[in-house]
Amino acid sequence: MKVVLKQDVKGQGKAGQLVNVSDGYARNFLFPRNLAVPADAQAMNELRTKDEAAQYHAKVEKDAALAAADVLKDKTLKITARAGSAGRLFGSVTTKEVAEALDKQFGIKVDKRKITMDDIKAFGTYTAEVKLHTGVVAKVSVMVTE
Repeated sequence: MKVVLKQDVKGQGKAGQLVNVSDGYARNFLFPRNLAVPADAQAMNELRTKDEAAQYHAKVEKDAALAAADVLKDKTLKITARAGSAGRLFGSVTTKEVAEALDKQFGIKVDKRKITMDDIKAFGTYTAEVKLHTGVVAKVSVMVTE
């Protein structure tokens, strides 16, 4: 019997999957516990529309990430920091500060864990990689000034 799983079932599959199980297993275990529904026309249509919606949302997110990458291409992010007498910063410029500057200067919200860069402990220009989406990476110049 073909059923559409409503929740993850160990040994069978993940939620939203179409699986083939024995009639007794479906009738005596899956249906009473509300873990699955029979794979009739309505359930198959719901499954198809959910898949199409997920694909559409993934495409929209990727398009937004590509647009953000185009905005960041060849841009310089300016960050001001305080420093001591030898030109060394008090502390360092972190990915959190870079993420806040991206939001403030370009209006692009990025999680600080998606930014990869070397330690910035002195004035100058550095390169940071910003992962916007799977397979979409933008390189940004970070200029640290006083």
